[in-house]
Amino acid sequence: MSLQDLLSANPVVPVVVVDSAQEGVGVGRALVAGGITTAEVTFRTAAAADAIRAMSEIEGLTVGAGTVVNPAQVEAAVAAGAQYIVSPGLSAEVVRATQEAGVISLPACTDGSWIMAALALGLDTVKFFPAEASGGIATIKALSAAFPGLRFMPTGGVSAANLADYLSVPVVAACGGSWMVKKDLVKAGAWEEITRLSAEAVAIAKECGR
Repeated sequence: MSLQDLLSANPVVPVVVVDSAQEGVGVGRALVAGGITTAEVTFRTAAAADAIRAMSEIEGLTVGAGTVVNPAQVEAAVAAGAQYIVSPGLSAEVVRATQEAGVISLPACTDGSWIMAALALGLDTVKFFPAEASGGIATIKALSAAFPGLRFMPTGGVSAANLADYLSVPVVAACGGSWMVKKDLVKAGAWEEITRLSAEAVAIAKECGR
């Protein structure tokens, strides 16, 4: 799957934090039931690799790894079945390790210098994080004027309330967010609520022509 195909199919990319593979499977099934067919499982917990491995067995779900900050995590994520790697910043070592592994790389960039470094690594889409704290839509539009052809995945402060605003910007390929998979919902096993919030996000994206 190409990055374009992934984000076209999933204009909303859930950022998932789980403490066990079992939680990950519950989340993954709930997302698919709500019409979202991907999950970015963050490497913020020790269970990340096990969760990715288990979730990769869910039919119709493409699993990626998030908060990846070094090549060792890239190796662990890919070995577990991750098909894309998302980072909170730009590390040339991480991007190269990801490219060498043959999977998608989505590092975060919020200014021109980092974007130029991303372009030099052959990337045409970057994560924009933390989106709201970095100026949100106004900053994305300003950067896109200087870097035509570049696409963004804003994450951080994106919610159901402003999702449509972001998706209305042509250079926004997709939005990342955690509002449909909040930790309290995961801990409570509130799968039906995760499915409901996922379906709501999908409906918003469709209204925006995504």
